[in-house]
Amino acid sequence: MTGMLAWGRGALTLLSYVLFTAVIFIVFQLVLLLKILIPLSRVRILCTRVLDGLASTCWVFCANMTHRMLTGTQIHVHGRRNLRVDRWCLLLSNHQSWVDILVIIRVFFRKLPPYKFFIKKELLWLPLMGACLWGLDFPVMRRYSKGFLAKHPHLKGRDLEATRKACEKFKDHPVTVMNFAEGTRFTHAKHQAQESPFTHLLKPRAGGTALVMHAMGEVLEEILDVTIIYPAGPPGLWPFFCGKTREIIIDVRRLPFNPELVGNYHVDADFQGFFQSWINNLWREKDFRIERYLHGKVSDNGG
Repeated sequence: MTGMLAWGRGALTLLSYVLFTAVIFIVFQLVLLLKILIPLSRVRILCTRVLDGLASTCWVFCANMTHRMLTGTQIHVHGRRNLRVDRWCLLLSNHQSWVDILVIIRVFFRKLPPYKFFIKKELLWLPLMGACLWGLDFPVMRRYSKGFLAKHPHLKGRDLEATRKACEKFKDHPVTVMNFAEGTRFTHAKHQAQESPFTHLLKPRAGGTALVMHAMGEVLEEILDVTIIYPAGPPGLWPFFCGKTREIIIDVRRLPFNPELVGNYHVDADFQGFFQSWINNLWREKDFRIERYLHGKVSDNGG
């Protein structure tokens, strides 16, 4: 593909994103205004479902069509079977690129309930985006460091309680909680700085994942262990729009939710060791599967 053709494809992809996002955003703001002005529980629940539909169905449909028609990327999916939209689930994935989220929402379109991300409180103050995150009822994760709790011991456990309270609204309808356990995108510099024991992955942050499970443990029914593999290396967003990412591999494992994974990670030392061992084993198996895919030892089953 010549440079000019690739640039033109990227520009057209970006323009398509801008246009359909602008149209959906206008409708989104009108429904959001209704949710703000009418503080009745039933109205807010209805508005939230409409907003979820605009974000997880309308926007994702437009994004998927844009990908298929313009980027030409081939996505090979392994293990995506018997998924249901009526089950609460936790999606755990490795994180390599800004493209990861676009790939995940394409692969699981209409196969999982609406996505929810745990966000930092500061994001709610961002212009426009903050209002969208609030309208979609994205839960706010509050985490206190050990140093902070040492100075303010009376706040111990408040982060857990606040996170659990933020998730109460999800008990009325199934959601998919998406969590990138590594907490940041993979780079070789980060990999070396961490002295990661894994070949293709950063260390998973057990504390954040444990907090999610503690908050959602009452309703979670299964865990989706998702592994994203870019055989030619993680792409940037612009090269992806330009169609330079020719192949992506997605490996999916469905795991039953284990109630033993719910506990107070920051207080219970025994549970902390148990949970760290569990997620490290998960990452070790994930690292092994990536190695096999990259060496062509797994046959393609489509998807």
